[in-house]
Amino acid sequence: MNNPIIEIHNLSKSYIISHRLPYATFRDTAAELIKKPFRLLSTRNEVVKKEDFWALRDINLSINQGEKIGIVGRNGAGKSTLLKILSQITPPTSGKVHLRGRVASLLEVGTGFHPELTGRENVFLNGAILGMKQKEIMQKFDEIVDFAEIEKFLDTPVKRYSSGMYVRLAFAVAAHLEPEILIVDEVLAVGDAQFQKKCLGKMEEVGKLGRTIIFVSHNMGIVNQLCTKSILLESGCLIEYAETSHVIKRYLTARDQNASKVVFDKKTIRRGDGRCTFDWVEIRNEENIPQTKFSIGDNLMIVFQFSKNKPIPWNIRMGVQCFSPEGIAIANMVDIDSRFNINQFKDHNEVTVKLHDIRFYPGTYSFSIALDSENSESTYDYIENAIAFEVINGGKLATRDLPRSTGLLLLTPEWGSRKNDKT
Repeated sequence: MNNPIIEIHNLSKSYIISHRLPYATFRDTAAELIKKPFRLLSTRNEVVKKEDFWALRDINLSINQGEKIGIVGRNGAGKSTLLKILSQITPPTSGKVHLRGRVASLLEVGTGFHPELTGRENVFLNGAILGMKQKEIMQKFDEIVDFAEIEKFLDTPVKRYSSGMYVRLAFAVAAHLEPEILIVDEVLAVGDAQFQKKCLGKMEEVGKLGRTIIFVSHNMGIVNQLCTKSILLESGCLIEYAETSHVIKRYLTARDQNASKVVFDKKTIRRGDGRCTFDWVEIRNEENIPQTKFSIGDNLMIVFQFSKNKPIPWNIRMGVQCFSPEGIAIANMVDIDSRFNINQFKDHNEVTVKLHDIRFYPGTYSFSIALDSENSESTYDYIENAIAFEVINGGKLATRDLPRSTGLLLLTPEWGSRKNDKT
C-alpha cells in the first residue's frame, strides 16, 4: 500500500502575544510625576505580560494521493496557519509534516510573486522553485497565459497588477505547473464569478489527474461541489475529518442557533469596497419576535440594518441568498424582483424581508446578504452565511414526517383524476 502523500503528526503552532499597559493621559502623568518624581515615566509603556496563543493544537492527519480535501471553520480557527505550514512558509512549533511531492500554493494576494518582476519572469521563477526545468515551463507557458487572460500585461511588473489580475496569474501558474499537491486558500473570492467557475473546473480537472488538492473556503456550496472529504477546525483543534456533506452539516449546525441576531464588526469576514455596509441581521417570526426555529409552513422575517459610509455613484441593489444544510444555494432574492426601492432611504436603514409559508425540509439553513451596485460592477458589502435558522418537522403544511434525505422543498401541487372510458 502506498504511503499517504501528506502525513501530519501531533502538529502544533503557537505565537507569543504581548500585552501592554494603556498609554497614560497628561493628567495621570502629572499626578504620577508629583507622587514619584524619580520614577521613569516610560515604564508605563513596558510589556507587562506575554502569553502563548495556540493557533493549532495536536493535529493528526493522513491525506492520500488524489484526494480533494476541504478545510472549513470560523475565522481564527487555524485554517490559514495550517496551509502556511503545509506550504512550508512557516514552521510548526512542534510535531512533524511529511510531504511526498511538489507543493504549489495560492494563499493571500501578494504572496508567491516577486513584485518587481514581470508576469513572464514570475512564471519562470515559480517553475524553478517547484524544481521544473526551463523546457518543462515553456511547454506549459502558453496554457498559463491563456488561462490567466493577461497577455497584454505579461511584461508588466506584477506590482502594477490589480488584485484580480494577480489572482488569475497566480492560480494559472499554481494549477498548470503540475504540482503533486495544490493548496488554495479563500483568495479566489477576489476574482469575478466567471473566473471562479473557471478555477473550479480546473481544480476538478487537476484532481482527476491524480493530484491532491487542499482547499479552504467559507462558501460551503463550492466546498461541497469540489471536495470529497473535509476537515473541520475550531480554535486550532481538529474537530472532524470525514465526508464533506457530514462535515458541512456539523459546521453549520455548530453555529449558535440561539443567536437570532448577529452584529457585525471588524472581525466579520466580508468582502466589498465598504461604501455601504451591514450593521446587523436578525431573524424574527411573523409577530416580529426574534426566533431561530421554525416549522414547515411558518412565516419568517429577515431584518437587517445597513449604513451608507461614502458617496455611492450607483443605485444600491440588495440581495439575500439562502443555502441548504449542504451549503447549496437554493434561492436568491433581490429587492428589484419585488419592485422595492432601497435607494429612498437615508444613512442608517432597517430593511425587512418577509418569507411566507416556508417550505424547506427539516435542517439548518443559512442566509448570505449582499449590497452591490445596480449595474453589478461594484460590490459594497457581502457576508456569507451571515445568520442561520432551523426548520423542524411539523407545521401547518406538513401532513407527514419529511426526512431530509428525501427532498429539499415541500411542494403541494393540485392532484386530480378523471375516468378513462377507453378499455
